[in-house]
Amino acid sequence: MECSYFRQSQCQSCRWLVQDYPAQLAKKQDSLRALLADRPVEHWLPPVASRESAFRNKAKMVALGAAHEPILGIISSGGDAVSLTDCPLYPADMQSLLQALPDWIRRAGIPPYNIRKAKGELKYILLTRTQAAGEFMLRFVLRSEAALERIRHALPELLTRFPSIRVVSANLQPVHMAILEGEREIMLSDATCLEENFNGVPLFIRPKSFFQTNPGVAEQLYRTAQEWSALLQPARIWDLFCGVGGFGLHCATADTELTGIEIAAEAIACAQRSAERLGLNKVSFAALDSNGFADLQTTAPDLLIVNPPRRGLGAELCGQVSSLSPPAIFYSSCNPETLARDLSTLPGYRIRQVQLFDMFPHTAHYEVLVWLESMRAVEHRGGGSD
Repeated sequence: MECSYFRQSQCQSCRWLVQDYPAQLAKKQDSLRALLADRPVEHWLPPVASRESAFRNKAKMVALGAAHEPILGIISSGGDAVSLTDCPLYPADMQSLLQALPDWIRRAGIPPYNIRKAKGELKYILLTRTQAAGEFMLRFVLRSEAALERIRHALPELLTRFPSIRVVSANLQPVHMAILEGEREIMLSDATCLEENFNGVPLFIRPKSFFQTNPGVAEQLYRTAQEWSALLQPARIWDLFCGVGGFGLHCATADTELTGIEIAAEAIACAQRSAERLGLNKVSFAALDSNGFADLQTTAPDLLIVNPPRRGLGAELCGQVSSLSPPAIFYSSCNPETLARDLSTLPGYRIRQVQLFDMFPHTAHYEVLVWLESMRAVEHRGGGSD
């Protein structure tokens, strides 16, 4: 991928651009093998590659500059405001919308927030795009409600020019700190969520719900979990840290008892809507802490799916999982180092399959999906190491 911002040292987010993509992928696979070197792995599956450009579905732009000349992008290491509206990580239609926003912001009279002076209103622009229909969710992160009427007044012109903008909201973040968003969300459109579709499974995205940023690779990640689950045919599935329900909804059938747990209520509302659309009647999603939920259970599911944040499961939840001892665990991790740490505290399990998903090209980060099998299940099927 060619990037003038990286070449001119204006943006260094994609630090691995100095390496060609096949070399990046091989380096990540070597890193994962090293992290799991002390664990026997029955099957290593080939890594899943990403597109090299135009793969991201979400942009987080800092609002910079002055009211008469707003800039959406980042502050470079040298302290300059750098516009990133044509960043090659974004699809062409996303770039077109981002490039039109600074002039619209100027004409609407929404001054960017000045950190040094603690003045201004617009802190960030957050833009999300669906792969299925190319629709957008546009969020304005504001210091206060002062600019809301100006946004409402100018919004019809923007929506006429870009009818693919389906959801618009304003998030209030009044704190003078580098915090991306605040607690309060004000909807400015009739629609409150975007509809995405992976592998025939409808998934809904609301302003504060987590969603994978590389839809092409995420679709393959969910499909892989679905294929692995079909081999197990579990009657009961728990999906912890379930987000909008991507993993559980892919793995469940009409006869599966699926329980999804996620602390974010907005994500749970999305998961429930997807289950209703799919006609799944044996599904229960709840906005709870995964640790607290697991601690109250006395019987294990046939399949446990976990997709924790970068901090991993942690010793407490790993202990709870070990006590329950589900026959199979699918562990999806965006931080293989905490994954390796967690696996060391699950001694009753061995790794049946591992696959790397390159969700974050041109960086050292990647996603990995691990199929863990209890030693009792291994003995039952007579499995052994390759």
